[in-house]
Amino acid sequence: MRKYFITRVLRILELRIFLSSSFFVFLLASNLFAQPQTSAISSAPGAFSRVGFAARGIGMGNAMTSVTEGQLISYYNPALVVFQEKNNANLGYTFLSLDRKLNFLSVGRSFEFYKIDEEGNSTDEVHSTAGVSIGVINSGVGNIDGRDGSGLKTETYSTSENQFFLSFGIKPSERVAIGLTAKMYYYSLFEKMSSTSLGFDFGAIVKIMDELYVGAVIADLNSKYQWDSTPIYNEKGKSNTIDKFPLLKRIGVSYFLPNELGIVAVDFESSNFGTNILKFGGEFNLMNYLKLRAGLDRLNLSNSDMIPKTSFGFQLSQSLWNLNFELNYAFVMEAYSPFDEHVISMGIIF
Repeated sequence: MRKYFITRVLRILELRIFLSSSFFVFLLASNLFAQPQTSAISSAPGAFSRVGFAARGIGMGNAMTSVTEGQLISYYNPALVVFQEKNNANLGYTFLSLDRKLNFLSVGRSFEFYKIDEEGNSTDEVHSTAGVSIGVINSGVGNIDGRDGSGLKTETYSTSENQFFLSFGIKPSERVAIGLTAKMYYYSLFEKMSSTSLGFDFGAIVKIMDELYVGAVIADLNSKYQWDSTPIYNEKGKSNTIDKFPLLKRIGVSYFLPNELGIVAVDFESSNFGTNILKFGGEFNLMNYLKLRAGLDRLNLSNSDMIPKTSFGFQLSQSLWNLNFELNYAFVMEAYSPFDEHVISMGIIF
């Protein structure tokens, strides 16, 4: 009888140990393999317009809000147009997986206005500086299989999402520059289903000292897609579905390193979609014709599960026929893709 009782107690203890161990393993597995917390901004409209612009900016982690030297794109801050060098153009192409495409084009120019003396003659002293820039970002997905109700292939579809922008800026004083960008979005999603909208960016840059600049931007005011699906679904469709873009507020600081070694920059960006993102970037001058870059983008302080994007790049420069050519490349680690991003762009100053 005593032997039977001891055996029963041992079996109960073994069962409790087994259940406790199983529960511990379950908790551990839940923590290790739990669904990562997603950010609402990941599925927000206009994602292509938040990737960055061309190889220089993307290679520096998109921390470009206050960078005032080199190839400058008003995409990052409308006030940057006043810091452009002469006339400039920038053309970029991105190698992406999953049949995606992302292309860039911008052209800009700055203007100097000189003071007038008492006799009405123009002097050599600059009164103010202005700048203008136009550009386009083109993206989309191709080779999308169309299938019927039986699963048989019908045809191949593609999408096209575009941003056309016009920027204007002015530098009323030596230390302050302000700018405005008007952006038109056009999205062709499907047959008889597209959307067009107009949004705005406002930006400013303040020169604290010769080596230190601070910039601020409010981006995508009024940007949205408005859809009408009644041409496809008739009375079952919806005629006024509105998808608003995230409203972005960004502040950045850039510092020119001593002895013309390069630039380091940091941006902080918040949105009404609950993100608080840090961006870091650096550009280092190795030779007159060679620059190296590194950056970190999308370090979300509000969601540690959002994987940051690390980037590296370089620039090769060459002057020819009174033109300055700049070949830029950026490599970007993309977490949820079969292979990483490669961005190539060509800048011309003339």
